[in-house]
Amino acid sequence: MVNAVKSLAIESWTLASRCILLGSYKKLQIDDWIMVFVVVTFTGVNVSVNQVSQNLSNYLPPGTAEQFTPEQHDNAVYGSKFVMILEEFMLANTWLCKACLLILYHYMTLGLKQNKLVKLVAAYCVFGYLVTQILYLGVWCRPIQQYWQVPVDNSQCASYYHHLITSAVFNITSDLMMLYIPLPILIRARLPTKRFVPSRIPLQSLLEPSQIH
Repeated sequence: MVNAVKSLAIESWTLASRCILLGSYKKLQIDDWIMVFVVVTFTGVNVSVNQVSQNLSNYLPPGTAEQFTPEQHDNAVYGSKFVMILEEFMLANTWLCKACLLILYHYMTLGLKQNKLVKLVAAYCVFGYLVTQILYLGVWCRPIQQYWQVPVDNSQCASYYHHLITSAVFNITSDLMMLYIPLPILIRARLPTKRFVPSRIPLQSLLEPSQIH
């Protein structure tokens, strides 16, 4: 929780510094406003994680839910709802960060052939997000109320197994595409090895785990 507060403070201060630099919040660009929503979704992730950790959920060994007291059953339903909310915040947070980085790449590659690649990757990200959401809300668990039913009739409504695989596939493949975008520019710049290698290290942050369950 302490790390989450520190991260939120850093993001908030970065945004405030940006406003000071530009002279007014009205001069913020689209990627700045996206980061405002990232702060919101990041806060939602941390609130949801705390709620899930303090309550039960429907992800239980077989036969456990039948032994619950009414209070434990209600806690499990409540916690299961926050698991679903947590996943939505995580998806929004991950794809908003991708959008912000793609906007940066768009400005970096204006007038270059890599700009077309940026647009293709952006289209792939939009496609991946929509497919993930459609499958998550409309296919893997039907009816949707099963996501917080205790016990569940469909194990996918508790384990999110198929959803997590789908989300990971689109997330990792789009990350790899975004890692590739700046490489031709860095290579053509003919940077010395001592400068070229460190310049690639920040890009590896894209491959950090993006799913919490």
